[in-house]
Amino acid sequence: MAEDSERIASFVLKGLQAAGFDVAHTADGAQVLQILKLSEFDLLILDIGLPGKDGYQILEELRGTGNNIPVIVLTARDSVDDTLASFAGGADDYMSKPFSFEELLARVKRRIKSQSESPTERGKEAFLEHGSVKLNLLTRTVMIDGKDHELTAREFTMLEMLIRHAGQVLSREQLLSRVWGFDHDPGSNVVDVYVRYLRQKLGNEAIQTVRGMGYRLI
Repeated sequence: MAEDSERIASFVLKGLQAAGFDVAHTADGAQVLQILKLSEFDLLILDIGLPGKDGYQILEELRGTGNNIPVIVLTARDSVDDTLASFAGGADDYMSKPFSFEELLARVKRRIKSQSESPTERGKEAFLEHGSVKLNLLTRTVMIDGKDHELTAREFTMLEMLIRHAGQVLSREQLLSRVWGFDHDPGSNVVDVYVRYLRQKLGNEAIQTVRGMGYRLI
């Protein structure tokens, strides 16, 4: 893992180690490629804003040498341009900070598992569909009624969670924890705001408000 925030690095390291993973860490972007050469790793969690050498430079050099290690970008930059730049540079996945460790762990497991699967098996998890909505989990893009739509990283994560639990009621607390992670404010109305954003793209009837309980994708 390449991450220069001591607090975030400690948080992720402890979580991954508790899940049974052996983890190496550096806070210096200039050391990342050197560390990858010294040992074999199954996956790289990469921050973009690293000192010494930023994540985009690391991705360019990594892919330029033919190294296809799965890379999950973990960064505070959550604009559409940053997301697309990460994928264009060769990242396999993208998460914005703050984040849910449970979601990061799920993505780490999925990426490592996909390395041992056939292309056909990997394709089963490449897309997630519900009605006229089709999410591309690899490029983090969405099609609605056959047309491409732009979603922010958090809009995408919320929509992915709603689709995976379609028909189920998800509380504001569940959505807040999953999408905004360990830094979330329990009293925030940000979930309601993002539900409104998604309704503007999916249609007002797509996400149902269940009074006193939460939201449900129908």
